[in-house]
Amino acid sequence: MRTRFVRPLLALLAVAGLAACSGTPTPGSTGSGSQAPSSSASNSSPSKTATPSASVAPGAGNAELSITLLETAEAAPQTFTLVCTGGTPAAESKHPSAAEACSTLKNSPAILSPAPTRTDQACTMQYGGPATAKVTGSVDGKEVNASFNRTDGCQIGLWDAAKSVLGSDGGL
Repeated sequence: MRTRFVRPLLALLAVAGLAACSGTPTPGSTGSGSQAPSSSASNSSPSKTATPSASVAPGAGNAELSITLLETAEAAPQTFTLVCTGGTPAAESKHPSAAEACSTLKNSPAILSPAPTRTDQACTMQYGGPATAKVTGSVDGKEVNASFNRTDGCQIGLWDAAKSVLGSDGGL
């Protein structure tokens, strides 16, 4: 009898925990939680508090970015240049999926400027691999200086949201 109630309760708690890391509202929540990289992978500018979400208004789709991707500590860094105009890649873009990345930036311009991690935010303690990425430049005239990693569930969620711009799904 007890397992009839315990298993669904555990499943509900697991879903709520994952939703907290991904910023997805759970039933009955207000959806006001923010997500962001930890201090080891945070934006250098505290004024950037936008959270990537479905409610973010589309932008102009203009970007000039330099992306440095390091899949493993032993691998050579990969550097991509992404230039978008109106959500369309420019000829000078050197990115593995430039069209998809420009579309992502047009639809979610704040995806590279997440808010600082809240101290009360629970993140699953899972390791998503050694991949790291650094993105600098501008999106719709706003400076971008963001770092990404896959060290816990929240960081993995941020990476997955920006993977088309980062040029990698993070390995593993």
